[in-house]
Amino acid sequence: MAQPGFWDDTIEAQKVIDATNILKAKFDSFNEIAEKNEELQLMLEMQQDEFDPEMQVELEEETTNLQEKIATYELDMLLNEPYDANNAILELHPGAGGTESQDWGSMLLRMYTRWAEKHAFSVETLDYQTGDEAGIKSVTLLIKGHNAYGYLRSEKGVHRLVRISPFDSANRRHTSFVSVDIMPELDEAVEVGINPDDLKVDVFRASGAGGQHINKTSSAVRITHIPTGIVVASQAQRSQFKNRDTAMGMLKGKLYQLEMDKKAQEAAALKGETLEIGWGSQIRSYVFHPYSMVKDHRTNHETGNTGAVMDGNIDDFIDSYLKLQISNDL
Repeated sequence: MAQPGFWDDTIEAQKVIDATNILKAKFDSFNEIAEKNEELQLMLEMQQDEFDPEMQVELEEETTNLQEKIATYELDMLLNEPYDANNAILELHPGAGGTESQDWGSMLLRMYTRWAEKHAFSVETLDYQTGDEAGIKSVTLLIKGHNAYGYLRSEKGVHRLVRISPFDSANRRHTSFVSVDIMPELDEAVEVGINPDDLKVDVFRASGAGGQHINKTSSAVRITHIPTGIVVASQAQRSQFKNRDTAMGMLKGKLYQLEMDKKAQEAAALKGETLEIGWGSQIRSYVFHPYSMVKDHRTNHETGNTGAVMDGNIDDFIDSYLKLQISNDL
């Protein structure tokens, strides 16, 4: 039998190992960038002494690659919050507007899925509620990868779409809203006080996207935290017990995020700022008509390439938000 405190010591030791590995990876990345920079400086000096067309092409390509590596390194250095390195749980909740908003939710689902693929992150669907005619009613994803939460916490808020609705026979312009919620996946070592008496647990039959993979047993689990009204659900696993564990992990993450939001509001109040967290706080607008533009209302970063954004290219928005957050903390 393990001695008392054995598992606690093991968890703490693993945390130290993980932290050391992260620091080593950052140190190695810095050295790699420094070495490549010296190499390119030497190539540039050689070009200035005697111009070589083939070397010029190589120099330009390697310079572009180095710039991309520097941008990635700078972004990683901005991720210094306690759980930035963790996996992320992402929820999408369409607002009022029926099919139009639910379709907007499916578009954002694709955007974040494509973004995760570009970063070699894995995506697991924890809960999926299909829309009445198209799109989604709600979706919960677990996005696994180093710094997934650190990157995606910038996406928390309301996302607004303006376009000519494909569901409107009169071709009128519609405005739709989807709320994006982000929380870290917390391991068992993180203590979040939850009173079992504060929980309402419901079980139901799980079904996949479009009603596929319907289970004959009630394996899906929905947990309501009565004091806060927070509701989480999981139907990814065939086992009710595994789904309950997953849902409890989601609840811990939501309660942690709720506490972080409260602290952010308190800090903003001390600074004399107005910080609104909730349904009315739209963070980004995606305009497809009468012009093409995606604009973040917190950083004022914008682009006219809406197609690239909807294809998952949102790193510039994430980068600008993290840099703004760091400068506000100084």
